[in-house]
Amino acid sequence: MPSRSAAGVRTGVRVVVAGDRGTGKSSLISAAASDAFPEYVPAVLPPTRLPSDFYPDGVPVTIVDTSSSMESRVKLIDELKRADAVVLTYACDQPMTLSRLSSFWLPELRKLEIKAPVIVVGCKLDLRDERQPMNLEQVMAPIMQQFREIETCIECSSATLIQVPDVFYYAQKAVLHPTAPLFDQEKQTLKPRCIRALKRIFMLCDHDMDGALSDAELNEFQVKCFNAPLQPAEIVGVKRVVQERIRGGVSDLGLTLEGFLFLHALFIEKGRLETTWAVLRKFGYNDELKLRDDILPVPTKHAPDQTVELTNEAIDFLRGIFRLYDSDNDGSLQPSEFDDIFVTAPESPWTVDPYVDAAERTPQGNLTINGFLSEWALMTTLDPSYCLANLICIGYGGDPTSALRVTRRRSVDRKKKQTEKNVFHCFVFGPKKSGKSALLNSFIGRPFSSNYTPTNDVRYVANAVEQIGGSQKTLILQEIPEDGVKKLLSNKECLAACDVAVFLYDSSDEYSWKRSRELLLDVARRGEESGYGVPCLLIAAKDDLDPFPMSLQNSARVTQQLGMEAPIPVGVKLRDSKSVFSRIVSAAEHPHLSIPETEKGKKRKRYRRLVNSSLMFVSVTVGAAVAVVGLAAYRAYAARKNT
Repeated sequence: MPSRSAAGVRTGVRVVVAGDRGTGKSSLISAAASDAFPEYVPAVLPPTRLPSDFYPDGVPVTIVDTSSSMESRVKLIDELKRADAVVLTYACDQPMTLSRLSSFWLPELRKLEIKAPVIVVGCKLDLRDERQPMNLEQVMAPIMQQFREIETCIECSSATLIQVPDVFYYAQKAVLHPTAPLFDQEKQTLKPRCIRALKRIFMLCDHDMDGALSDAELNEFQVKCFNAPLQPAEIVGVKRVVQERIRGGVSDLGLTLEGFLFLHALFIEKGRLETTWAVLRKFGYNDELKLRDDILPVPTKHAPDQTVELTNEAIDFLRGIFRLYDSDNDGSLQPSEFDDIFVTAPESPWTVDPYVDAAERTPQGNLTINGFLSEWALMTTLDPSYCLANLICIGYGGDPTSALRVTRRRSVDRKKKQTEKNVFHCFVFGPKKSGKSALLNSFIGRPFSSNYTPTNDVRYVANAVEQIGGSQKTLILQEIPEDGVKKLLSNKECLAACDVAVFLYDSSDEYSWKRSRELLLDVARRGEESGYGVPCLLIAAKDDLDPFPMSLQNSARVTQQLGMEAPIPVGVKLRDSKSVFSRIVSAAEHPHLSIPETEKGKKRKRYRRLVNSSLMFVSVTVGAAVAVVGLAAYRAYAARKNT
């Protein structure tokens, strides 16, 4: 049974109880469920359910008992991997079982890569030898220092029912209100992602944008999150606590961002994590401090050959954001200005692949407006949900449903012989050393490098391309490593989202040409088989070198056979590649042209035409026969009537 609803809200918590034999696991579970000490318990209890009204959060808890025997090890491991929280038990009257936590159980959980929070529980408190008192905090402090996954330590007695319900309350709380995403126990500070989320919430509540929450804004925030207003005396008390503990936490205008963050750090230190989580969840965050999927209305694609683009409204918003953060008005964003844009997002999205180094920058490393918008176009194409989440996080205030749009199917574009798309996705094929990376680098203004560095993974770049007439389109180039072509083409729908494909070859190397031709034929066949044929262009790279013998004749013959344009000569080293990108966009804008046809494809097309014409002939013949029979019947009827 899933433990989350469609909106990401937890509908149940699964707690697995583990520990050495004889430490009181089964008795603990039975006492918690029945509120009585059991006279007899089996070796392993079946799963026990505490109903939703058992604890204040209103979420049911399923408790799973386990055996520590070797025969049950496989089942134990399976249960631990399915756990939302783990309760590790030791017996208060058996000190060795406590030592076993740090020598076996906790290292074992790490070995199994169990990520669930851990609650350490001492059972049989009533049996501890009073002559050997133990300071739990003193004993557990070094263990908790070593194993940060431990959320809480508690001792209980099933016989006297001391703190038995608290055990599973803390286990549930560790799942519903986890510490790890919010607070760094080692540094004793809020984690960066938590600070970013709280900063966004602060800015959303600071309606007059004066850098502080006034009493009215604080009250509105309180009502939104907790459905209860703050009394004037309570607001004064909150401010006093902040003023006493942190300089700059309160200004003449109200509670500052520093004060707001301090309050939440204080809640967490005092064990009131549910307060901070209530705020975060009210503003749409999940347990990873990312916006939940249920508040991201990404438009649905109904076919594989549809894509998602930013709307004009979203692009206008992004242009405004660019101007706002371009503080020195130099037409580009410095790294510091760029980071400021995403200070309220979970992280800066373009510092990792595939977005890092994917757009045009100035020689100083600054991001131009074309580069900025191209990065957004790339993110929208690859991950629309991630794009929409970042748009909202940086302040997009419009209706989220108006930020993205789904394009028309490419198959429809082919029939209509035109497209309405503004972003085109181009696959770049070619053998090793054919110049694929050099072409991508030149597209985003990177200088040519004679050092050969093979590309082992898929790489993307994006930029704006000016067309004749002044229109501007965004082109995304996706470099496909030669070794990855077979895997790509094994997916029947691999070409569905591709608007145009280019095939590079080293014009001075005959093998490079032959390999590029093979790749072209493979892609053409996949397009014919899947129904997702794409316009294709051949690019004769390294045009500054002498071509191999019969180069022009061979390429001309192949393109003529396949019904394609002649290869486009390009010399990236000579920086004459600019026009090729306009040619690529032009091919994408005419989705019905430049689609290569293999001999098998031509035969299939001729067969279809023959079948269609035969069906048409049959329908015409049948129609004529019906007409003749109908006319004869009418004449017979008329003659009979006259008689």
